[in-house]
Amino acid sequence: MNTAHTPEGIALFIPPGYDILWSLIVTVVIGFFFYKYLLPKMNAILDERSAKIEGGIALAEKVQAEAAQAKAETAAELEEARSAAAGIKDEASADGAAIVAEARTKAQAEAARIVEAAHRQIEAERASAVVSLREEVGGLATDLASKIVGESLADDARQSRVIERFLDELDRDLGPDATAVGAAPVGAADETQGEA
Repeated sequence: MNTAHTPEGIALFIPPGYDILWSLIVTVVIGFFFYKYLLPKMNAILDERSAKIEGGIALAEKVQAEAAQAKAETAAELEEARSAAAGIKDEASADGAAIVAEARTKAQAEAARIVEAAHRQIEAERASAVVSLREEVGGLATDLASKIVGESLADDARQSRVIERFLDELDRDLGPDATAVGAAPVGAADETQGEA
């Protein structure tokens, strides 16, 4: 009869000795390969990854510092551009004011020149009108005096003296700006009679 011992109770869970031995041998072989080949490769991969992460962090910090510096430079350039624009604006305003002042001065000078030319022209026309009026009044006075006296005042020298005396008296009576000469021929006629 075959008397094989069948384990009972807790012994059911404990493997036989040869299973433990072979399991231990396989575990040692796997552990050896793990520590000899697999673990160094994993460590190398982890070190490489760690270096990449640290490099990435350093690069990010460097980029961030460069960005902050670029931002500061941009802000400084923007402020400088604003101040330059303000200076250009002030200069343009000053130039505009100078141009307006110069144009105003030129316009005033031109207006003064035009007014002066107009005064000269008016004065010339007035003088011409006075001469023409003197000649007409003198001629009328001579004709009137000739009719009153009854003789001709054809003598040029006498006629000139009579006209000059009449006009001088007229200037004294009416003033230099007198324009009315309607009442004067009577006096001239009286002078002509007195001379005759």
